[in-house]
Amino acid sequence: MLVCWEWLSQYVELSVAADAMAHKFAMSGLNHESTEQVGSDTVIDLEVTSNRGDCLGHIGVAREAAVLLGKKLCTPDPQPPSGGPPAASLITLENQFEAACPRYTARIIRGVRIGPSPEWLVRRLAAIGIKSVNNVVDVTNYVMMECGQPLHAFDLAHIRDAKIIVRPATANEKFIAIDHRTYELDAQMVVIADGQRAVALGGVMGGSDSEVSDTTQDLLIEAASFAPLPIRRTARKLKLHSPSSFRFERRPDPTGLDWASLRCCDLILQVAGGELCEGVVAVGSAAAPRTAIPFRFSQVPRILGIDVPTDESSRILQALGCEITDGNDRAISVTPPTWRSDLTREIDLIEEVARIYGYERIPEDVTVPLGVAAPRPKDIALGRVRHVLSAYGIDEAMTPSVVTEALENCGSVWSDAQPLSTETPLLVGSRLLRRSLLPSLLAARHNNQTQSIRNAQLYEVANIYLPPQTTLQLPREQCTLGVVTSSDLRFIKGTMEEMLQQVVDGASDIHWEVVDHDFFQSGTSQRIWLGEKLIGWIGIVSPKITNALSLDQPCAAAEIDIDVLTAHLLEVRRADAVSLFPAVTRDLNFVVDESLAWGNLASTIRAHGGEFLQTLSYQETYRDAKKDGADKKRILLTLHFQSLTRTLTGDEVDANVGRIIAACETQFAARLLA
Repeated sequence: MLVCWEWLSQYVELSVAADAMAHKFAMSGLNHESTEQVGSDTVIDLEVTSNRGDCLGHIGVAREAAVLLGKKLCTPDPQPPSGGPPAASLITLENQFEAACPRYTARIIRGVRIGPSPEWLVRRLAAIGIKSVNNVVDVTNYVMMECGQPLHAFDLAHIRDAKIIVRPATANEKFIAIDHRTYELDAQMVVIADGQRAVALGGVMGGSDSEVSDTTQDLLIEAASFAPLPIRRTARKLKLHSPSSFRFERRPDPTGLDWASLRCCDLILQVAGGELCEGVVAVGSAAAPRTAIPFRFSQVPRILGIDVPTDESSRILQALGCEITDGNDRAISVTPPTWRSDLTREIDLIEEVARIYGYERIPEDVTVPLGVAAPRPKDIALGRVRHVLSAYGIDEAMTPSVVTEALENCGSVWSDAQPLSTETPLLVGSRLLRRSLLPSLLAARHNNQTQSIRNAQLYEVANIYLPPQTTLQLPREQCTLGVVTSSDLRFIKGTMEEMLQQVVDGASDIHWEVVDHDFFQSGTSQRIWLGEKLIGWIGIVSPKITNALSLDQPCAAAEIDIDVLTAHLLEVRRADAVSLFPAVTRDLNFVVDESLAWGNLASTIRAHGGEFLQTLSYQETYRDAKKDGADKKRILLTLHFQSLTRTLTGDEVDANVGRIIAACETQFAARLLA
């Protein structure tokens, strides 16, 4: 925001030099970019943050200067003379898009003389980098840079059917702006139309068909309030940014429309002559009154670490335009001014007190009595997940949430519905919100492959976006863990088992179900269940997918629903007791049917192993059709027995082993090899 020193002094008595004032601005939150001389005037360049739309005009900056200097703010009181027919008899307004344009007002001036602007107007606009066009256009620019409210002047003779309609644009509607370029609009953009066509792109730019020219005699002065999001979207999509769109994106004062309109008309009458018609034509709703915010004086020292006198806090807030009611020595009720849309919470008011009181008055070594918040269950779960995966040598990756169509075509284990898409690609060629982390991690694995890192093992914790099942539902944002490793299925499954053991309360209820899925190679994929809740999937990635992504090695992958893990978090882990007595080990080699799964065999062994069976370890599988027969396999496993209180005898261990062997023979027709 370029601020002209001469212009600023019109509203407030500047009792300090420009450099000193710039320093005060910087210390109060308006960062000073530069100061330079433009002719005989001084121009200060201030960086205005996006929450301070009130400082995008000279009056807003003057209001800050008045508070910092303890001076009085003096603003013009426009009272232009009016006469002739009522404005409502010359124009009608209709608002069909109140969500994007809450309020639209129009005034009419007849009989103006278009010509060059007076020297003072040209000089002030030139000081802030605005080129003079003509006296009417210059006034609209001047008032915008004065109060921050954009305005637009139409040639009334070019408004067909004497009607202004605020409406959504039609799909593929063509619009020629005052830059004489044609833009294609869509139904989410707001246009200002007459009875036959669009004459302005609401909040962004006027149209060439109705712009003020040398032949203009009658004017329609627009002052409107537009919602920030539609204006920001329009400006970005069309790549058509303007000073007006910049301000509407940052919420100008919704109650300042009438002042800006009157001020504009008053100046036009001064520099271009003419007659202002009686009254104003308006459609839409007036701005809602601001809600009062409770302000506790005790919170000021708690947050800032210093004592600010209560009367000083009240004075600062009132100087900033706040209204104070229902006060006592402990708390007050503060209603922020309409031009400060960023003041919505008590902490916002405390920040205002701090910056005006002076950040430099807060010592660097002041202690602020803030407590550390307890970690959330999700933070605990993610901490353990990352610890286990990093311990297994798997590196964390970060990939974009928007992906290309090629990656989305790999599929998802969570949803078969069409992915959600953004209106504008957030990355080149990427506009789809991913339904799975695995394609992104496989692409990252390929990027490592091109850098001669042949076996990158990666994981990522991020959100995926699952489309709704019905039109009445909203999309679901799911926190998910994706893991991609080498093709050793035992490695990734063991990693997942250890991770689940560390995180889940009731890990004994976890079971694995062999189910084929197109994302995985047939016969390798499993669903992971916690009771009746699906936790995730694991398997060897389908060769069709690895070939599509140009991976030269097969790989395994797993995807886990972190939200389910968090809901069943084991918040406090207990260490297992360590035995001081020796363990007894037994190796068993069973001949079993080829169809027998290790999980079923292990469950039976644990169920009959007795209280002293501590661990069961899988060793290997061996097949010899000549010795054992067709569809048979040998499974070698190791049993570890140990007591916490005494040394076990051989007979006790043999008895437990005997029960295990008998159970396996009965349930699976297993044969023990000697």
